[in-house]
Amino acid sequence: MTYTAATVTALVLASVLDLALLRTRLLLTRRWWTAYGIVLVFQLITNGWLTRRRIVTYSPDAVIGTGEVTFLGQGRIVWAPVEDLGFGFALVLATCALWVWQGRRRSPGTAGAERPASGQVPVSSSGV
Repeated sequence: MTYTAATVTALVLASVLDLALLRTRLLLTRRWWTAYGIVLVFQLITNGWLTRRRIVTYSPDAVIGTGEVTFLGQGRIVWAPVEDLGFGFALVLATCALWVWQGRRRSPGTAGAERPASGQVPVSSSGV
């Protein structure tokens, strides 16, 4: 399987996980896209640095474009293959969807906040 095919598979699976299986629907929120935009900046910096210095290399047969490492073009964005962006997106989406789903399961209606045990009075973070 090429990196391109693996990336497309990961994107489909992460989207199905978010929208249909866990029903967290992060993809439909502005909060998700804002958070992903922040992640993307650092992903581009990291991936670009690693691939430009040839610390990480890719077989030209496994990715879109040629094996030429360019800043933009030849199937690359900031020196990294476009597949890295898609695969990173899928990994972050799946992780966040599982995180939100688990938080909802743990304490419905409180978005994962710790609930006091029965009979206890909640205390603010400042202890007051």
